[in-house]
Amino acid sequence: MLSRWVQTTWRAEASGVGAGGFRGRVLPCLKRPWVHAVLLYLLTFGVVLPLLCQGLRQSRYFTRAAHLRRLTEEALEHSRARGEEAERYVQEADPGHPARGAPVAVVAVLTVSRKQAAAYRYYLQVVSALHRMLASCRGCRGYRLFACNVDPEPDGHWEAPEASRLILTVQRFGRGRGRPSGGDDNRFEKEKQDYAYCLQEALSAYGPRHVVLLEDDAVPTEDFFLVLRDLLERRLTTPAARGALYVKLYHPERLQGYLNPEPMRVLEWLGLGALGGTSLSIVYRKLCRRASVMLSWAVLALSTMLVVELAGRHYLLEWRRLSPQLYSLMPATECCTPATLFSAPAARRVLAYLGSVRCRAGYAKDTALYALLREHGETAYALEPNLVTHIGLYSTLRGPIAQPSL
Repeated sequence: MLSRWVQTTWRAEASGVGAGGFRGRVLPCLKRPWVHAVLLYLLTFGVVLPLLCQGLRQSRYFTRAAHLRRLTEEALEHSRARGEEAERYVQEADPGHPARGAPVAVVAVLTVSRKQAAAYRYYLQVVSALHRMLASCRGCRGYRLFACNVDPEPDGHWEAPEASRLILTVQRFGRGRGRPSGGDDNRFEKEKQDYAYCLQEALSAYGPRHVVLLEDDAVPTEDFFLVLRDLLERRLTTPAARGALYVKLYHPERLQGYLNPEPMRVLEWLGLGALGGTSLSIVYRKLCRRASVMLSWAVLALSTMLVVELAGRHYLLEWRRLSPQLYSLMPATECCTPATLFSAPAARRVLAYLGSVRCRAGYAKDTALYALLREHGETAYALEPNLVTHIGLYSTLRGPIAQPSL
């Protein structure tokens, strides 16, 4: 029976009947919208995105085993090269003449020695970038640079004297100023006290209207002063924004996705889905005129949302760097404080708030700031995308690191 069926089928196909029947059954099926949807999802999420995104660190498709070690080594090598270039810049740059008058904003850098990371010259990278960009920025005469050396042994922080020819520097310890309080083993409390010290010194030294407090492993992006000017002159002039306790200029890229516990991004995600679904469904309907409008729109909207999340929202945010006006302000979340903007009145409130708490493991200064923010009914914002790049692979809080990793 089987051999007879095979022979009959072969003869039918040879005469063209079977081929026509095959096309008659399969080709109409390929025109159905649900088949298009299945093929779209299989190709997009099973083939195209895994191939394109496996080496992107902020993507859900990132293959750690294949790429993490290489990317870490490349980051360390690039950081070392930038550090050497920064040292040459600091030694050769013209310090310029000290400006006079109360500034619009002071950009203060909080620095401490990182013996493990001495070869990368984190602090010099930050200072050289700030000095170079400020020197070339038109309309930035009202901005000043300031630094706080908070190392318990300030003379051992070799980068601070190097940079002091370009940036006014104060030091918290040494020369009769005493040693850290709060216990040598409580690094979290010392970090909070250092932060408050530098904020207070920046206010006292210049009497500015605003203070930007940077940690010494937060390198500013090339549009740092352009975006900062737009923030101070336009975005933060409304009554609600003017009264904010602080504006975060950095949030970890790994926490910028839509599926993190930060619901303020859901509306943006839904809006992107609606835009993508509408645009793609118009194209799809032109190709398949009999397709259901609602079905095609829903499928394409969902695929747009998944593409943005799985490929990495971080890379979508990078398009906002085309103009300072495209940066967005979002409600602030808890982590982290490598770069923070304060108005002078808010800075004084922060100093009072931080003076009332004691930090410890599990309750660092960023956690304390966020808790105090909610406790006192204050508001705070986060800028997107980030205005600094966090380059520190050696932490001042976590102790020695044998093998750093991105």
